[in-house]
Amino acid sequence: MPAGTSVAVSLLLAVCSLYTGHFAGACTCMPSHPQDAFCSSDIVIRAKVVGKKLLDDGFFGTMRYTVKQMKMYRGFNKVQHVQYIYTEASDSLCGVRLQVNKFQYLITGRVYEGKVYTGICNFIMPWEKLTLLQRKGLNHRYQLGCSCKIKRCFHLPCAVTSKNECLWTDMLTHQGHLGHQAKSYACVQQKDGHCSWYRGAATPDKSRINSTDP
Repeated sequence: MPAGTSVAVSLLLAVCSLYTGHFAGACTCMPSHPQDAFCSSDIVIRAKVVGKKLLDDGFFGTMRYTVKQMKMYRGFNKVQHVQYIYTEASDSLCGVRLQVNKFQYLITGRVYEGKVYTGICNFIMPWEKLTLLQRKGLNHRYQLGCSCKIKRCFHLPCAVTSKNECLWTDMLTHQGHLGHQAKSYACVQQKDGHCSWYRGAATPDKSRINSTDP
């Protein structure tokens, strides 16, 4: 395997420990709130997949998707425009399958040597399935909370341990990591330095947020 490909595979395997809760073969991922996925990604775009090609550049190969970028939300300092997105061809290495000429997707990923890589453990969702508040989060609110920490709660008891944490309890419900807090809330910092869940119709003002925990 070429050195560059080996590094890229290692990068994707590392990413698989960070993002949303899926399972495919040997690929296991931790659940991630959309805000966490946004803040920890090099690149966040809205795009439509218009083509794909299997590249014979390793043991399993790499799938290269050609995309039509609609909007970039994060990553302006990494790339100017995304034309190709790369993922492992093997599900066991966290490769993701995207449909051609069917959906517009929200895609998060990493940038390595100018190329955008993504996988099943990254936050990837058909655009039409995102809630209105998730879309607002992408435009502004999630960025406000990148200094906050969303703490996962898998079983009781659990509690925040510092002022910059928001307790994420969706995993305690039947909806799991796609529950109410993931769909409707952003964790943002208030004037006193504490982070708390925010939901509202207007863009939050960091200096005067009146929030209520979900």
